[in-house]
Amino acid sequence: MSTTTYSIDTQRPGVSFGRLIAVEFRKSFDTRAGRWFTGVVVALAFAAMLIQALLFVEGFQDLNDFTMVGNGVIGFFIPIIPILLVTQEWGQRTALVTFTLEPRRMRVVIAKLIASVLVVLGVLVVALAIAALGTALAGGVRGFDVDWSLSAEMLRNVFIGNLIAAILGFALAMLIMSTPGAIVTYFIYMFAVPTVLEVAAAFLDWFADVRPWIDFASAQTPLFSTGGPSGEQWGQLLVSSLIWLVLPLVLGVWRLLKTEVK
Repeated sequence: MSTTTYSIDTQRPGVSFGRLIAVEFRKSFDTRAGRWFTGVVVALAFAAMLIQALLFVEGFQDLNDFTMVGNGVIGFFIPIIPILLVTQEWGQRTALVTFTLEPRRMRVVIAKLIASVLVVLGVLVVALAIAALGTALAGGVRGFDVDWSLSAEMLRNVFIGNLIAAILGFALAMLIMSTPGAIVTYFIYMFAVPTVLEVAAAFLDWFADVRPWIDFASAQTPLFSTGGPSGEQWGQLLVSSLIWLVLPLVLGVWRLLKTEVK
């Protein structure tokens, strides 16, 4: 009886990093959940634009106004996309295939993170397109005198806010590795944590001074206000980011690198 032997070609190049990023970006939308979720969120942003353009009183239809509203609707749900991108590897048991084709897990992590950043850029482009349509409707259909100027500072701050949201979802997904768990944790962070911190600041005088430096949600608010954050507010955003963003991200990366793939 003969035995067939196989050899491994150690000289064959691995998966290129650019291809890895492209694959991870495609994974964000090529599942049924990803497609439906993206479609529903865009539809919500489009509906908000129509309401603002056709029903709001005059004075809220400038391009900046539409961009803020459209991005606010889409940006609120941005973290769900990187959550699905990461947790589907474990929920749908594709991690074994992913890490077999690319055993260097850190490369996969970085590729997923870059794909999430590209999603943020895509969201900004979609929000701008919807905003431009809304501005045109307000000016053409209702005859309002609209302003087509767009603030570069506002675009920068909106991008930073969306990027923070995407990285937060990414960090929670790696840390929890469960789609329902990561989504629930995200919404607890969005609604419960700021409320608890606000109540604590109302009853504890000393905590009222500390809260701006640890309340990540309120630290992001100036990003979406006229003029943007002041120097102190940038410092508060940086400090709170270390607690609520960097720490979960580091722990999440550590867990993903150490978790046994089954």
